[in-house]
Order: sequence, then C-alpha cells, then structure tokens
Amino acid sequence: MIRSTTRRAAIAALGLGAALTAFAPFASAQSVADIKKKGEITIGMLVDFPPYGTTDAKNQPDGYDADVAKLLAKEWGVKANIVPVTGPNRIPFLLTNKVDLLVASLAITPERAKQVQFSQPYAAATIVLYGKTGTPIKSAADLKGLRVGVARASTQDVAVTKAAPEGTEIRRFDDDASAMQALMSGQVDAIGASTTVAAQIAKRVPPNTFENKFNLVQQNMGIAMRPGQDDLLKNVNDFVAKNSANGELNKLYQKWLQTDLPKLQ
Repeated sequence: MIRSTTRRAAIAALGLGAALTAFAPFASAQSVADIKKKGEITIGMLVDFPPYGTTDAKNQPDGYDADVAKLLAKEWGVKANIVPVTGPNRIPFLLTNKVDLLVASLAITPERAKQVQFSQPYAAATIVLYGKTGTPIKSAADLKGLRVGVARASTQDVAVTKAAPEGTEIRRFDDDASAMQALMSGQVDAIGASTTVAAQIAKRVPPNTFENKFNLVQQNMGIAMRPGQDDLLKNVNDFVAKNSANGELNKLYQKWLQTDLPKLQ
C-alpha cells in the first residue's frame, strides 16, 4: 500500500492530474536482455523539433534523434519501433510504460532528473530569445510588457519563465510549430526557441525579418529511462560513449545540423 501511494504521488507531482493514476505503475527494472528477447525497442521521439525530430516524405519519424534511435536498435540487434510524442507528454509516456525509453531532445535538468534517469549527453541545443529585427530586446529585462511564446513544458518554457521579469506575458503553445506560427503571424513579439527552430523560421520569411536577441541557455540532452533501470542505463551509456568516441554521433549531427556535435559534459 505504501509503495502504491508513493508511485501515485510521484505521478501527481508531475502535474499530470488524477487521470494518469489509472495507468499501470512503474515497470520493474527492464534490461537489454529483456528488450532483445522481445525483439524490438519502443522509443518515444518528438517529430516537431527539426532537425532533431521531424518526418520524412512518407510521414515516418526522421531527423537526428530518429537516426540515433535506429543506431541504438541496430547495435542491440532489435527492431526500432519509434513512437511520436509531444513536449508535454514525453515523460508521461515513459512513466506509464508506453515507451521503453526516450530519444526525444529531452534536456537534462535537475527537476526532470527527479522523474527519470538520464544517459550521458548525446546532443545539445542552444535556446535563444528570437524576435522581430529592430525590436529593442537586448536582455531579459526588456521583455516586460511583451508577449513571448514558448512550447509548453519545454526547456525554453523553463528558461523564459525563469528569466522573464514580472509584466511579461508568456503564451504557451502545444508545440514548437504552434509557437513558430504565432511569431510569424504577429500573435507574439518573440519566442523562446532552439537555434534550429529559429533557422527554420528564417527560411520561411523574408531575409532579416527576425533575429536572435540573446542566448537563454545551452542544454545538453540525454536519453531518458524510468528510474531504477540500472542495466538499461549502463548499456545506453556504453552506446553513447562508444559512438561519441568513434565519431558516429558526430557524423549524424553533421548530417542534420551541418556542424560538429558540441563538446558534451
């Protein structure tokens, strides 16, 4: 009874509401041997965060995260079953056993580390404040009285919420695509976004329409697993270490971001 209460409390602490308490409790520690016996690994991935996560011409998951997920499955000799997730439901999908792990551009933060366990970083993203060229925004203090859009429950949501002064109107959207559209349509004055999202916007509008105002944070991203899966964590860390050392992750990063993988610590 005590363990069940603890689990319900842990899920409730995520702000997911009472509805999620109906899902199954945390799975028992899952090992690579279990995954190999099953013959496939189910991996949650964003598909609205290009070039890390996107879809191809056949509407199948694609991007840097998809290639990393496929490489992991290949090394373990299993099929990769990639499941699209969103920023807000990534962690709930993991904790309610809908996916085995997340390769979903999930930034490593102390708060998230209380909910999931992270591998060593496999990627990184710089989050910027991105707005209309000429708008006098040089620091967070200049956001007072402005409308700033973010993808709900994202790293940029956390960064903007922390940095913005009182009087800033923070508008939260379901995903980066919605925040991008809000900026381009004038619903917000600026957005918190990764440099890759900013680059996507720049391709869709006339030159010099928007610009990076200032950096909010650079976040390392990790592969996420449920707490207590020590064997899985060790094997995922071995995968990241091996493919960082042999250059395979750098090749994938260059393929999708046209730059070298940042130094990860």
